[in-house]
Amino acid sequence: MRHGSSRNKIRYAVVGLGHIAQAAVLPAFKSASNSELFALVSGDLEKLQVVGKQYSTEHLYCYKDYGRVLSNVDAVYLALPNHLHREYAVRAAAAGVHVLCEKPMAVSEEECRAMINGAEQNDIKLMIAYRLHFEAGNLEAIELANSGRLGDLRFFTSEFAQQIAEENVRVSETAEHGGGSIYDMGVYCINAARYLFRSEPVEVFATAARNNSDDRFLRVEEMATVTMRFPENRLATFTCSFGAAHVSRYSLFGTKGMLQADPAYGYATPIEHQVTIGNNVKRKKFPKRDQFAAE
Repeated sequence: MRHGSSRNKIRYAVVGLGHIAQAAVLPAFKSASNSELFALVSGDLEKLQVVGKQYSTEHLYCYKDYGRVLSNVDAVYLALPNHLHREYAVRAAAAGVHVLCEKPMAVSEEECRAMINGAEQNDIKLMIAYRLHFEAGNLEAIELANSGRLGDLRFFTSEFAQQIAEENVRVSETAEHGGGSIYDMGVYCINAARYLFRSEPVEVFATAARNNSDDRFLRVEEMATVTMRFPENRLATFTCSFGAAHVSRYSLFGTKGMLQADPAYGYATPIEHQVTIGNNVKRKKFPKRDQFAAE
């Protein structure tokens, strides 16, 4: 540990104080036995004071003081707009500070590779904060998919949608800056297919659409549908949308049975599974838990 505390915990700075940081990341520290919240970083000084008081944190910094932050912590949790992930991750790596970065990793392959290279060159840990990595429902779905009980896995489908507010940064930022439904919601569908098939897609097709009369979608697509071809001639198809009724589900089909997860991707409600093999149907609910503390 580069900057050990008196309790031998990893000292984190949370960089960015938007919704996900305040609603989920910061509260998770009370359940993270090996970590402590040491510093907060934001461009909004009023918000910085309010949140700092809420979490009894005296180490408050604006973005221009990021270099000072890095000299006092072991790790950073990046909860910044997507197009800033690369810059702040690479700077942390150069300072020898570990990086836990919100999804998506970055807005291009080039930026992702720069982050990986920075981590490797400076011997620091870089992890993408995909909160479902350690979710019990996901782990059980992976075990089922690989057990052979569903037979030979053939295809995966998923729908993930919500009605987004017009002022939300996910639609106010352009796609080049990481706005849009693929960067925000599509990553869950992509990751679900990858960890259930235990492989990477070899071919991808996609199309997007928008309601031209809806001002929310002047900068980004309203929705996108993606088809991915995986090894062993398996297919995964999903649609993600910022302009439809709420849905969060996926289905995995094999030659002997199927798994349906509905809801599948949330953190505020339980995850539910239905497994059908022949005439046998089993349902299971996984209680809501702190997915962020496990990261």
